[in-house]
Amino acid sequence: MDKIIYTTNVSNLTYGRGYVYSLQYHIVWCTNYRKKVLLDGIDNEIKDYLNDLAKEYSFSIMAMEVMPDHIHILVDCKPQFFPSDMIKILKGNTARWLFMKHPELKKQLWGGHLWNPSYCIVTASDRSYDQVKQYIDSQKTR
Repeated sequence: MDKIIYTTNVSNLTYGRGYVYSLQYHIVWCTNYRKKVLLDGIDNEIKDYLNDLAKEYSFSIMAMEVMPDHIHILVDCKPQFFPSDMIKILKGNTARWLFMKHPELKKQLWGGHLWNPSYCIVTASDRSYDQVKQYIDSQKTR
């Protein structure tokens, strides 16, 4: 039986002090009750805010699309950054910021919660990275 050897693209690796890594996560989360409230320019505001959060917490957003009722994001982060903590930061900060900037959204959502408590997170490998990025980029045209 022949062995198949997979190699990684060395240019995609990040070097830290004592470690080398390449971690990408495709994250999707929805508005509560799948209400279509991320419309009329709010989607662009959220994109800007998420980019600011990424700079503040030192992770990279590789691809992002804000749909009327959910968000797709592809992030590259350090191994010390737990995915569950990153999701808490993304969902919690955007909800707080968005309700302060657009208080009228609370009236459209029963209970005053912006995000559904669940989320989907999938790792992206060297082999699937381009497919995931293309999928996220094509969300608005689907």
